[in-house]
Amino acid sequence: MDIIAQLETAKSAPDAPFPLFRKWLSDAESAEVNDPNAMSLATIDSDGTPSIRMVLLKGLDESGFVFYTNRESRKGTALDSNPVAALCFHWKSLRRQVRIEGRVERVSDAESDEYYKTRPLGSRIGAWASDQSRPLESRTHLVDKVSALEAQYQGLEDSIPRPPHWGGYRVIPSSIEFWHDGEFRLHRRVVYTPRTDGAAQGSGWDRKMLYP
Repeated sequence: MDIIAQLETAKSAPDAPFPLFRKWLSDAESAEVNDPNAMSLATIDSDGTPSIRMVLLKGLDESGFVFYTNRESRKGTALDSNPVAALCFHWKSLRRQVRIEGRVERVSDAESDEYYKTRPLGSRIGAWASDQSRPLESRTHLVDKVSALEAQYQGLEDSIPRPPHWGGYRVIPSSIEFWHDGEFRLHRRVVYTPRTDGAAQGSGWDRKMLYP
């Protein structure tokens, strides 16, 4: 039985959220048919307009949650002008959900380069071919761009550079909430927030339960 499903008080929850998140993600990798690392990403643009879409979690450490995208896309321009975001993982078959809110920063060029090298060839070509979020005159136009890039890099597949407009973002959490489905919608919810002792950062996590 999952520990969150049995919670009676917040004191019974683990001291820190990241080990628990890794356990839940591991469970999802065994249970979910497609993309257990899929998460909704909500952003707010410079005009205050919200937007949401699905992306894939591609990095996780004690600093936060990492994904990659075209930085000239709608989400990229929103994050550059208003660097805050919300994430939501929903694993329906496990009846679990994790919600994250926090500020966002770009990952380093070196980190983006390293991840880009691990992508399949088609994904690396696609990062160059797609003017993400901008108008496309026809599907044929996109296919032609892909074909031209494949010809350009034929025999040079291992040396395709990362596009300068493509890279990663890290969501640094100000809250992480774990949600476990309960009968009659009496769900269990526990939320973690970084503890600040005076001016000291990174001194642990506070946790509390929430009404469903």
